[in-house]
Amino acid sequence: MSNQAIANRYADALFQLAKEKNILEDVNQELQVAKEVAQSTPEFTQFLTHPKVTNAQKQEFIQKSFGQTLSETSLHTFYLLVDRKRMDILIPMINKFQALAYEAQDKAEALVYSAQPLSEQEQQQIAMVFAKKVGKSQLVVKNVVNPEIIGGIKIRIGDRIYDGSVKAQLDRMERQLIAGTR
Repeated sequence: MSNQAIANRYADALFQLAKEKNILEDVNQELQVAKEVAQSTPEFTQFLTHPKVTNAQKQEFIQKSFGQTLSETSLHTFYLLVDRKRMDILIPMINKFQALAYEAQDKAEALVYSAQPLSEQEQQQIAMVFAKKVGKSQLVVKNVVNPEIIGGIKIRIGDRIYDGSVKAQLDRMERQLIAGTR
């Protein structure tokens, strides 16, 4: 069985438990914090996957690192991953859990690429307009600054891309000129 399939099973089990306890949003936020720590600190994952470190040491490390931030449900999920030597699926599990949680809450994540950082008001405007286009009640906007865009914005929601960037328009014009259609 692939790691992604295993991650999906753990995420689904955690999702069902969080939904049953009515703490879906809290668990999702906790897991996003843990994901950020794991991605920004490679030593974190190395320690938790190292074969010479005992499970008790790993669990103590998790307790000290996240004890105050994680709910009992999330903490026990991490302990289970340690016991089953599955900490390598932490990030895919968190990603799948977020997808399940957003689907249950009728939300979607929108990655908005722009040349300059967007203001909070601009992000809210984008969320309001594009939530209707994709049939969701709410969009969670994450702004990614990319100077190559030159101007405008590029939005990715799931597998849909809305590209209103200057770079995309210049690329289209270049293709048309090369093809001789203009």
